[in-house]
Amino acid sequence: MKRRYAEFSKGIGRQEEDARALAARLGWTVVKVIPEDDTSAFKRRKIKLPDGTTALRTVRPGFRAALDGLASGEYDGLIADDLDRVARDPRDLEDLIDVVESRRPRIPVESVTGSLRLANDADITMARIMCAVANKSSRDTARRVARKHEELAAEGKPGGGGFRGYGYDRSNLEIVPEEAKIVKEIAARILGTWDGWTDEQRAKVDPDAGESLNSIAADLQSRDVPTVTGAPWNSRSVRSVVTKPRVAGLRAHRNEVVGEAVWPAILDRDTWEEVCARLAGRARNVDLGLQRWLTGVLVCSKCDRPLMGWQGNHGVRYWCAKPKGGCGGIAIKAAIVEDEIERQVLDLLGRPKVLEQLRTVADTEVTEDARAELAADEAQLKEMAGMYARREITFAEYREARGIVEKRIRESRALVHARAPRVLRRLLEGDVRANWAAARPADKREVVLALVPGYRVLPHDRSKGNKFDPARLVPITD
Repeated sequence: MKRRYAEFSKGIGRQEEDARALAARLGWTVVKVIPEDDTSAFKRRKIKLPDGTTALRTVRPGFRAALDGLASGEYDGLIADDLDRVARDPRDLEDLIDVVESRRPRIPVESVTGSLRLANDADITMARIMCAVANKSSRDTARRVARKHEELAAEGKPGGGGFRGYGYDRSNLEIVPEEAKIVKEIAARILGTWDGWTDEQRAKVDPDAGESLNSIAADLQSRDVPTVTGAPWNSRSVRSVVTKPRVAGLRAHRNEVVGEAVWPAILDRDTWEEVCARLAGRARNVDLGLQRWLTGVLVCSKCDRPLMGWQGNHGVRYWCAKPKGGCGGIAIKAAIVEDEIERQVLDLLGRPKVLEQLRTVADTEVTEDARAELAADEAQLKEMAGMYARREITFAEYREARGIVEKRIRESRALVHARAPRVLRRLLEGDVRANWAAARPADKREVVLALVPGYRVLPHDRSKGNKFDPARLVPITD
């Protein structure tokens, strides 16, 4: 009877032809070909094990399917091109050995190159040695590749591999004019400064919120603007196009900006940073869709965590939400507390001294000293990257120093792109009360935070009945 065997092959074509020729010589019948294209036999990922713990394992559905077929008797044998096509992780090899030795006689395993046979203890010992050598080879390669990428990043050069960056040619060094124009258009639409809107479209766009990513994606798709991969535009691809550091002429490594790039920028640094800040604000529900405008203003008096808008059986309220890590001990009805805070704000806005204070905040610009400090930190970051590239400092030293400087840069950029002054200027133009009534929820929150750091919410005193007590709201002064 001819054996039924599974051919385990990483890749197809020549390897499959060679394996079928070997099967014919052995008198085996091919019943299944299991390719593992684009699946690493070496790289491990963190996965959850059946007992609930996590561990690093290779993720290879094809390999596991082959083991299951051998264990169940669906297949009588296994042929592979080479040992390193089957296992580069010793744990995978041991799993195969366990299955092979589970039957008597042992399940036959053959390879085209002769490197994998598990017919006896000597074969198994040799397979273990060769798998360890293959594993060491993969680790050496991974280490050299990682070091090369670190060096390229420090020098501001592209890393290579993968799809080309949108806006640049395949070398990632030259700008593609047609795509660069789209990048600039997307940035302008996010910032609310695009000149391509019709009057009707412009009237629907808030200059401080910009156009939504979904709206931009739909328009690009309707105009048949191609993406790099040919996939349809969506909010994620629109965001990616304008927030990648490369479009600002910056080199990133492991999701961190490490310095200037050697390729030209499509967006100037200030524009790119403003786009990133605008989108980051949207992600925090600050600029778009913030209906409960006291989120981030009210603080739990029991655990000092911020209260957040919450829909429950008792209606809409602000709650120290347990599902979000809060204590669950403080809650207050949303409509009542919003009315009370609004009353206090409007009362304060009627006082000349408070208006003078707000106008001072609204008119304050970032000083030249602050801008100079930001520029000096960015120059220092570039200088450190050069020192690492010249091997004057180690990567550990470079990374530690970069973390300190980048923290200062983030703080400076937050100041440059602070949103409160713009909100306050709109509020103070003309009738303050009318402007407050017309303000968006996010704008109201900015005004409150300009007046007071927040409010600590005390527990409800049940001895006073169900009536709301404004004394529960204690302004934070520190």
